[in-house]
Amino acid sequence: MVADVTSTAAVGLRSERGPILLAIMVTTGLVAIDATILATAVPTLVAELGSFELFPWLFSIYLLAQAVSTPLFAKFSDMIGRKPIILIGIGLFLIGSILCGLAWSMTALIAFRAVQGIGAGAIGPMAITIAGDIYSLEERAKVQGYIASVWAASAVIGPTLGGLFAELDAWRWIFFINIPLCLLAGWMLIRSLHETVEHRPHKVDVLGALLLTASLGLLLVGVLQGGVSWPWLSWQSAMAFGLGGALLLAFVLAERRAAEPILPGWVFSRRLLLTTTLVSVGVGAILIGLASYVPVALEAALGVSPLVAGLALAALTIGWPISAALSGRLYLTLGFRVTVLIGMVLVLAGTGLLAAFAGTPSVAIAAIACFVTGLGLGLVATPSLIAAQASVEWNERGVVTGTNLFARAVGQAVAVAIFGALANTIYRAAGGMGGLEGTVDPVAIIPASQAVFVGALLCAVVTAVLATAMPDDRRSRRAMMES
Repeated sequence: MVADVTSTAAVGLRSERGPILLAIMVTTGLVAIDATILATAVPTLVAELGSFELFPWLFSIYLLAQAVSTPLFAKFSDMIGRKPIILIGIGLFLIGSILCGLAWSMTALIAFRAVQGIGAGAIGPMAITIAGDIYSLEERAKVQGYIASVWAASAVIGPTLGGLFAELDAWRWIFFINIPLCLLAGWMLIRSLHETVEHRPHKVDVLGALLLTASLGLLLVGVLQGGVSWPWLSWQSAMAFGLGGALLLAFVLAERRAAEPILPGWVFSRRLLLTTTLVSVGVGAILIGLASYVPVALEAALGVSPLVAGLALAALTIGWPISAALSGRLYLTLGFRVTVLIGMVLVLAGTGLLAAFAGTPSVAIAAIACFVTGLGLGLVATPSLIAAQASVEWNERGVVTGTNLFARAVGQAVAVAIFGALANTIYRAAGGMGGLEGTVDPVAIIPASQAVFVGALLCAVVTAVLATAMPDDRRSRRAMMES
């Protein structure tokens, strides 16, 4: 077990733990910028490398790789420590970024995005887990402000750089920009983070990892390609969904027998962990629905530049860290459940506004809707994750964090596949034209994006219902403070 580094010392960049906090912030910046920088350049990528119908895979494959690798890396971190795992993740993210920048086709770019996704599967949960290791519950309410500032800065830097590179026809720098960030993050972690881990024999759940990868991969292929590469009612769809479902069932059975499962059953048997995990799935689905289609809808339907579309989307990732930074005061006072429910009210308002006006798109309305949604997500994602973390000990914290982020990544991966299939089907039904020549029909894209935004609203409704099932405020606060 890692030595207890949590103390009553001051919290901040100039404190004893300041260098580690700064390293976490730089590492978080890697995935934070990548979350927004690519979406604004999709039309440019489509124009050079392939058709509109393929672009959802740029997000799907990344999220699938991230989703599958997250629980595995999280389990490893409870075995051998956080530091080696996060450094491996940074290395894979660096390699993937270089390869993406050198991609010669959409197929190659999609494949290299998978490498990036595997790296992100280690970076995301480890950065959050390290913060959970070295700061107490009360301290994390303050530290969240520092981490939120990274997302706030990235919310502006990411879309701006993505739009700028797209307008300069230099989209490859969207990936090359990660090179110095990876090197800096790795150097800072090697220098600042020191941990002592009690090493003992472990059994790696290889079978579980393989079954999870194969099952989710087949299910996503079935959703994304159904109605596009083959009819929904066809042997290809039946095979993808049937075999994917069978492998998913085999994964569940294998996890029950595994000595050290990557997704242990106790994670889903505790009410707090189960509800926060399900809420995380909804957060992922809502986030990817807006991030993937707001820029495309504004650029194609209104003809605005990638930079303007990116700034509209940036409103979401500006609102998120603002509310996340303030969430600590709320959940320490009101409890986690009430804080999450307040956030869901804002999410419902934001997604509802976007869905209502999707038929008559407007940059201003899109930006307002994204900002309100972001405010809500910041009050949902952060408190629910911290609640889950604080309810367990060190040797379970990696798995709990990984499961929560795995659920969010699964929500994103499944949602982008479903939204992509829905958008493609409606786009074609509306007479949309476009393919290898890179054009996107501005008339057909409106009903396609509107369907996606309505889907995001429905996801918000379901997530709000799930949030009501979280333990009541007194139980939550008492459980968290005793951990």
